[in-house]
Amino acid sequence: MSEDRLVILGVAESDAHAVANHLIAMQLRLHGLQVLNLGVCTPLADFAEAHAAHPHAEAVVIGSLNGHAHQDLRTLPELRARGLLHCPVVVGGNLSVGSRKNGDEEERLRSLGVDHLLADATQLPVLLDLISAARATQLAGA
Repeated sequence: MSEDRLVILGVAESDAHAVANHLIAMQLRLHGLQVLNLGVCTPLADFAEAHAAHPHAEAVVIGSLNGHAHQDLRTLPELRARGLLHCPVVVGGNLSVGSRKNGDEEERLRSLGVDHLLADATQLPVLLDLISAARATQLAGA
């Protein structure tokens, strides 16, 4: 377990689903990560503020179960243009509203600047390990 590994976790601004958020936080802690859990109904600006306070965070992980992720993350390009939230942004959960998906949900979120999309939270520790390894390699090569 590394004390240096920190993840900022929360649920998108319009979403009040707390159970999955707490289960994911527990999963990440069991994996040896420190978790700054911002909880439910978290505006993107709060994620940016948390990242500014903890610039060593490996990633910002945002859950969305109500399907309004695209709307909730609409200010991500602006925040990134201002030099905020420069760490990887991971989004998981239900990525669009309704039971019928039109197939462009992932593309629309990636166009906002989302780096990684996960359909299954069990994939998150592996993804974070890959992000950490890539970061270490990048730092070693700098």
